[in-house]
Amino acid sequence: QVQVMESGGGSVQAGGSLRLSCVASQYTSYMAWFRQSPGKEREGVACISPGGGVKYYSDSAKGRFAIARDNTKYMMTLQMDSLKPEDTAMYYCAAAPRQVLKEETWWEASLYEAWGQGTQVSVFS
Repeated sequence: QVQVMESGGGSVQAGGSLRLSCVASQYTSYMAWFRQSPGKEREGVACISPGGGVKYYSDSAKGRFAIARDNTKYMMTLQMDSLKPEDTAMYYCAAAPRQVLKEETWWEASLYEAWGQGTQVSVFS
């Protein structure tokens, strides 16, 4: 079973940037970033297709975040620019090795089988 692990979180001032990375134990198909802040449900941030050609973003991530992957390294990244205090959350890497995800479904956490332990992102004003 595929395993994933995130890195790259930290504390940054509003308007700054962070780059998150996720490494998988093996090649996997659809991968995504989710986030969760205290008292809120886990929400999808971005998702990328197996070949990297299809990308989905939440409304809050569009125009500010960019998801990418390098299948030669089993790696996925999330470049986050123009960060806001409301982006503060634990960010999780997730993999859905047996799913074909579409724009209507990629944000459903139940479709993902593998989850990392999370990396904290804190944005202060």
